[in-house]
Amino acid sequence: MSVELHFASATLAGELLARTSSTARVQEMVQLSLTPAFLLAAIGAYLNVMNQRLTWIVERVHLLEQREEHEIPDEEIQQLPVLRKRRKFAHISINFCTAAALLICLVVSLMFISAFVKPPLGTYVALCWIAAMAMVFGGLLSFLLETRLATRSLDDTRRISRKIEM
Repeated sequence: MSVELHFASATLAGELLARTSSTARVQEMVQLSLTPAFLLAAIGAYLNVMNQRLTWIVERVHLLEQREEHEIPDEEIQQLPVLRKRRKFAHISINFCTAAALLICLVVSLMFISAFVKPPLGTYVALCWIAAMAMVFGGLLSFLLETRLATRSLDDTRRISRKIEM
C-alpha cells in the first residue's frame, strides 16, 4: 500500500512540475495577479491613514477620560460620546479592509493554484473577489461615517453627543 501511495504522490508531483514548467503560463498568472496586487497596495495605504486616525482618536479619548475621572473641568469632555463613536467606525473600517486584503491574498493564491491543478477553482476565486469587494465597500462606508462625524462643528458635536448619551 505504501508503494502505491509513494507512486501516486510521485505522479502528482511530476504532473504539477510539468504544468508549471511553462514560463508563458506562469507569466500569464503573474500578469493576472497584478490588478489584485495594486488593490492590495491601495488598501495598505488606506489602512495606514485609518490607523493614524484611530491612534489620534484613542489618545484623545484616553486624555478626556482621565480628565473626567479626575473631575478636571473641561468643556471638551462633552465630545467623548462622538469620539467613541468615531473610534468604533474607524475600528470597523480597519477590520473590513484588513479582511478584504486577506481575501485578495486568497484570490491571488487561488488564481495561481487554479492554473496548475485539474479541479477548476474559478468559482472560488469569483466568490472571494466578490466578498473582498463587499469588505472594501464596508470599510469605505465606515470611513465615510467616521469622517462625517469628524467634520461636524463643535455645536453639532455637542448636540450629537447629548443624543448618543440618551
